[in-house]
Amino acid sequence: MSDRETDQILVERVQQGDKQAFGLLVSKYQRKLMRLVLRLVRDSAEAEDVVQEAFIKAYRALPGFRGESAFYTWLYRIGINAAKNHLATRSRRPPTVTEFDSEEAETFDDGELLRDQNTPERILMSKEIGATVNVAIEALPEDLRNAIILREIEGLSYEEIANVMECPIGTVRSRIFRAREAIAEKLKPLLDTAPDKRW
Repeated sequence: MSDRETDQILVERVQQGDKQAFGLLVSKYQRKLMRLVLRLVRDSAEAEDVVQEAFIKAYRALPGFRGESAFYTWLYRIGINAAKNHLATRSRRPPTVTEFDSEEAETFDDGELLRDQNTPERILMSKEIGATVNVAIEALPEDLRNAIILREIEGLSYEEIANVMECPIGTVRSRIFRAREAIAEKLKPLLDTAPDKRW
């Protein structure tokens, strides 16, 4: 049984009044939604509030969910909208840089791959590249930023991103291409790449 089919069964159980089924959906997607929202809001306490608000909105809207898109695509759309609303009510943009250090790598899902493999020089270069990428992402227009985050950070397919962003797949492809080009341009000085190569 696919994830989508499992989610649909849980959704139907929630629609029939089973609150525990919603708890299972929350458990399944809370960390993924938190990662997404944190990339937009940039403050962990505020991101937790936004995620909680997104789940509340999802729970209230679930009776009208028809399963035309995957549950998590629908949930991500709610999460992105909740984050946008939060930022609008705070009348501010997210900070321009996210500070990730080697200690935080321990908490990442792929942290095992990052441990004890780098020399101090490589760690410093990785930090510089990471900071440059974050600055480049934050400098992107909102539609490009959301598209690249959903693709590269959350791993959504182009079709899923089109559903989340409510636009055609061609638009998604264009936004991701333009975002990658802008990020590559910022990385060129660090990577010493030839002018005709992206990376």
